[in-house]
Amino acid sequence: MRFRSGVAVDLGTVNTLVWVAGRGLVLEEPSAIAIDAETGAVEAVGTAADVLTDKEPRGVEVIHPLRDGVIADLDASVAMLHGFLRRALGTRLRPARIVVCVPGGATYVERRSVIAAVQARRPRYKSSLVDEPVAAAAGAGLDLSGGAGGFVVDVGGGTTEIAAVAGWRVVRAESLRVAGNAMDDAIVRRAREEIGLILSHRAARQLKMTLGLTGGDEGWAETVGIDAGSRAPRVERVGGDLVASAIEPLVSQMGAAVRELISEIPPGLAEDVVRGKIRLSGGGALLSGFADRIEAAAGLGAVVVEDPLRCVVRGAAMMVDRRRASLLA
Repeated sequence: MRFRSGVAVDLGTVNTLVWVAGRGLVLEEPSAIAIDAETGAVEAVGTAADVLTDKEPRGVEVIHPLRDGVIADLDASVAMLHGFLRRALGTRLRPARIVVCVPGGATYVERRSVIAAVQARRPRYKSSLVDEPVAAAAGAGLDLSGGAGGFVVDVGGGTTEIAAVAGWRVVRAESLRVAGNAMDDAIVRRAREEIGLILSHRAARQLKMTLGLTGGDEGWAETVGIDAGSRAPRVERVGGDLVASAIEPLVSQMGAAVRELISEIPPGLAEDVVRGKIRLSGGGALLSGFADRIEAAAGLGAVVVEDPLRCVVRGAAMMVDRRRASLLA
């Protein structure tokens, strides 16, 4: 069978990215699907579905079918993924090789569910999986083909992938199911407890990215939520200290995991890690103060990679190109 397209998919808890050979990144949308609660029909996929989150439109259920980086709702994942693939590849059933990124700590069953989701409606697809830390390392610029190694920390929505890699292989790894979504949850809880404000997760995410661990440029940010007492909408200036204290325990957990894994790398990899520094990718890498915290925890330099939000899919695309080249050789 001749495969016409090579496709790389970063199927994330928060966002899904699709890259197609010869065309580049063709899709980047929230991992969300809206379902008619009565008929089960798909109402919207991606951005159009995600904008309805927390708004509770009558008769429509908004589902985010991935949790902690893996499929939690198979039926919804199938519908969402194939909605994305139709946009990326068109409606014709054309054979394609698809590489999908999965968390390094995903179980056998979780991995098989990803393959099942890809092939459920298009069985002529040839699907394979790649561990996110390897894709992140490649996308971060490490020369894995030349046998080089390095250390990556990829902070996504559902998982934080921490790994030492070399030659397209994981050497040591830790997959924490603590990442961006857990930070958002912590901010929602802290805002209700301390200032009596009920926030949407979208508002919490915006506060996280604006204020981070350092308070941002102003030391505060304006947001809108629901007053916990009166249940009326309320505009509030949220201080950076509230956000920083909410996410501090999670960042400390990440730093401790990085420090422990650094202590386990083999001697032959030490020079590559020191010279290459710790590469930070994913949306969490953009948090103000995060790189400094990881650097302090590890005792090594840390650097945010170029375009960290697209680092994993960029690396997966490199692996697609590598496999296509080996087939043509």
